[in-house]
Amino acid sequence: MGKVHEFMSADLIAVEPGLSLRSLVELFAQRHISGAPVVDGRRVVGVVSVDDVLNFLASQPTVPKAEEGKVEQDEDLPVDQWSEGDEPPSAFFVDTWDNAGADVAERFDTPDSPEWDLLGEHTVEEAMSRRIVAVGHEESVAEAARKMEQAQVHRLLVMDGGSLLGIITTSDVTRAVAESRA
Repeated sequence: MGKVHEFMSADLIAVEPGLSLRSLVELFAQRHISGAPVVDGRRVVGVVSVDDVLNFLASQPTVPKAEEGKVEQDEDLPVDQWSEGDEPPSAFFVDTWDNAGADVAERFDTPDSPEWDLLGEHTVEEAMSRRIVAVGHEESVAEAARKMEQAQVHRLLVMDGGSLLGIITTSDVTRAVAESRA
């Protein structure tokens, strides 16, 4: 029966907690991976995956888009307390976001504006999972598969004591099964 060390990836890509999510996503795309261990120095502090990034982004507030020619009023301030020619209370927010009235095409042309660059403004540490699910390098691939299923994860860190040796993924387990070694 196949052992974890036979199928794990020892050529490991690990990231630091301070890495921007934009750099992380670019790394994932460039290396064709969907997750990586997060290390602080030599210490493993978590794992980050594409799902973690998506969940983080989904939890962030969106930037309001003003409709052309329409300014929303503050419900707490009656209309009769400000008159035409005065700046409405919500104008502050419209002025704060340079492209608040822009259409979608214009917004995509300015992805570096602060309210649109969520990936650049946030770090791995904010999105990562601090739960570390590990397996020993001498354990069977079948045991690794059981741990993945129980923890509902797609990758396990291969550890020996506190040392990170590699990573085994669902793709690695699939390869072991395909080769009839699991």
